[in-house]
Amino acid sequence: MKEKELIVYRKLKEDKLLRDMAWLMEHYRDEYYNLEDREELFYECIHNILEKAAHHGFYGNLWHCYLANLLVNDENSYSLACEIKGEPEGTLSSVAFHDFAIIKEFLDYDFAGMEEVFGKGVLEFIKNFEGNKEKSHVYNRRIRDCICEVARGIGSADSVEDIKKIITDFYAAYGVGKFGLNKSFRISHPEGKEMEVKAIKNIDHVKLEDLVGYEIPKQKLIANTEAFVQGKPANNCLLFGDAGTGKSSSIKGIINKYYDQGLRMIEVYKHQFQDLNDVIAQIKNRNYKFIIYMDDLSFEEFEIEYKYLKAIIEGGLEVKPDNVLIYATTNRRHLVREKYSDKEERRDDLHSSDTVQEKLSLVARFGVSIFFCAPDKKEFQNIVKVLAQRNDINMEEDELLLEANKWELAHGGLSGRTAQQFIDYLLGSEPSRITKNA
Repeated sequence: MKEKELIVYRKLKEDKLLRDMAWLMEHYRDEYYNLEDREELFYECIHNILEKAAHHGFYGNLWHCYLANLLVNDENSYSLACEIKGEPEGTLSSVAFHDFAIIKEFLDYDFAGMEEVFGKGVLEFIKNFEGNKEKSHVYNRRIRDCICEVARGIGSADSVEDIKKIITDFYAAYGVGKFGLNKSFRISHPEGKEMEVKAIKNIDHVKLEDLVGYEIPKQKLIANTEAFVQGKPANNCLLFGDAGTGKSSSIKGIINKYYDQGLRMIEVYKHQFQDLNDVIAQIKNRNYKFIIYMDDLSFEEFEIEYKYLKAIIEGGLEVKPDNVLIYATTNRRHLVREKYSDKEERRDDLHSSDTVQEKLSLVARFGVSIFFCAPDKKEFQNIVKVLAQRNDINMEEDELLLEANKWELAHGGLSGRTAQQFIDYLLGSEPSRITKNA
């Protein structure tokens, strides 16, 4: 096989399983090599293909799924040019065609000879694999199913042009690599390794419409985010207000709503602010829009990380890329804690107004501040009624609201979170009290 002749997809030849399969395709009948060693390598390859299928949740022709997965994850000059924007013009496209011609040889390879040498019927295990379509440790089901569909397409393609079009269309629709195939990310520091941005596999599938009430704050957040994903001027957002009012849920709903329009989210904690420059360096040239998400952001007086964040948002020499915004949630309007004792200390401060402005200037760098207030009694009861209806809870309204009032008095007061916790309590209570609608 010609994997060594790959150009833009040259990193594929570094994949051990592909190298081993390519070697077997050339040497499986070569008596110069010990038959037992050849056979051992063959079964190891079959084992690894099955393991990858189980881990990724693949089904169908696993050899084609394996090759398709390599292609959709390979970040190279061609795939990066294609992501979101579509096929580039010029020589790069011709070079990619050269590589796809080599990949087609792998896709079309006839394994009948290997079956004769190493054991007839073994390869049937990977030709039409029925996997667990409900689970994947790597992708969400939508992306996993798309990759399996790509595998079917390129496996049955009649020409190199068809293969190239299928892969290129995938890049344009979904992107490439971890940033293309995942919604959300976090910063990781593996022991002994450099910082890396890792995908979050199991994200909370919150939808904005799941959040009852708070229509004005949600619309402000939606308007700013839509401008951002459409390439228009947009602002960093600070969502502040009472606990349990849906600030974090709204941001989760935003990423789920706009993911298919190229929006991605990276969760960052304040002890990781020193990594922000490196994170931005990794994402600033990608064809996605990135929200750097900081949940429950606040600073004690002795914590100085807020000064670093101020420089990142606005004030450093390097301009923040147009494809990056910062969204933060907080229960504190001014982020940095201030005490009455500060007033006493200001008597000794020759420029006390400067000290105050330094603490308030972080908030000023968020162009949009959105207030989420706790609901009043009537709004709380409406949230409870809507959630009960959505969850098919059959209770008389008077009884439902009476129990909800008792619950909120004992569990944190009036908030959307308290209402949801009350509904969860009802759903987990005895069937004699709660019945489901037919």
